[in-house]
Amino acid sequence: MAFAPSNRPFHHTAASSSSLSMSAALIVQNKGGGHGELGFQLAKSLEGKSKITSITILQDDACNDEKEPFKSYTTDIPNVKVIKANLADDDSMTTANIQSLLGADASFDYVWDNSSKKPVGAGKSICELAANSWNTKVYTYVSSAGMYQPTDDTTFPMAETTPIKEGAGQNQFDSYAIELGLPLVSFRPQYIYGPQSNKNDYIDWYFDRLVRELPLPIPNDGTQKVSLTSSQDVASLLASVLDDEEAAVAQRFFNCGTDELLSYDDVAYLCADAAGIDRSKVMIEHYDAELFGKATFPFRMTDFYVAPDTAKAKLGWAGPSCRLGSDLKEYYYEGYVARGGPTKKMDLGKDYEIVLGSKSYDVDGGGIYDKWDPVVFDSSDVKELKLE
Repeated sequence: MAFAPSNRPFHHTAASSSSLSMSAALIVQNKGGGHGELGFQLAKSLEGKSKITSITILQDDACNDEKEPFKSYTTDIPNVKVIKANLADDDSMTTANIQSLLGADASFDYVWDNSSKKPVGAGKSICELAANSWNTKVYTYVSSAGMYQPTDDTTFPMAETTPIKEGAGQNQFDSYAIELGLPLVSFRPQYIYGPQSNKNDYIDWYFDRLVRELPLPIPNDGTQKVSLTSSQDVASLLASVLDDEEAAVAQRFFNCGTDELLSYDDVAYLCADAAGIDRSKVMIEHYDAELFGKATFPFRMTDFYVAPDTAKAKLGWAGPSCRLGSDLKEYYYEGYVARGGPTKKMDLGKDYEIVLGSKSYDVDGGGIYDKWDPVVFDSSDVKELKLE
């Protein structure tokens, strides 16, 4: 069977059935990854909104219930109804099947789609239900700032008017929702971290090298800016459409990120602070990006960041409540250690290639890498050379 309700217990809020139907919220949540924590944090944020009297999460059943944030659904958001379905099965996720799954009489005034990458399958069907059956007031889509294509004339932070990749799936989704006449609001987040995230690659890259006392190969001069936004602040932004629905729909597109802009080098020093490493011991190796490319570095080689100015101006969003430096100290580094970060196996070959020829640091002929990523020569398939 392509879909099934979750066995996880849930409870409705104590409200009348009429008010439930008038102010019910639906969150469509993916299986995990960079956006994996947003549905959970959004549900927590919506519970504080008097306009919302019931919350349902339609959860991709490919999620791992033994990992965060999914394992915290029952304990942290017990009043949220969770229904699981195979959202990746485009053939089975028809409007009829999804309506049956959610309940024959179910309708939602507010929808947040944090799953769809393009207008197919579940995402397409939910758009059609919202437009044709539910009379949805606001349809909020979690898109991506990754579809921006800045030019030489682009001013940073990138505005919502920055050119985009027309063929991007998220742009196709926006277009389809608009074509249906939905009251679409589309947010474009960037790099997200959080207390219960299941994707930590960006920041872990820094800790992986700091705790091993290895150089950090950062492209170019390291002054490039990045906006790393807490999932809690992203959720707050997504929920802010309720504060001025008319303005949200009229504006339609919003960048979604913190206004705390940090350089790539800044992030290194903040991570060192969190790990209790003296900043004087941080070894940053700035390298020629044209020569080595992106290598293993988690961010882009040039400036590529957004800011929430439009959301502040149009929706009255107060701004972020989280700061990276504090979050790294309060929970992130502890989580990194608990995940086995300091002892995990790593492939440091590209780091070695970049740093070996550097005059910046004494890397003992590359010997410092042998401890963490030893070069093993496999002679099992070597054939004897016969000379005639």
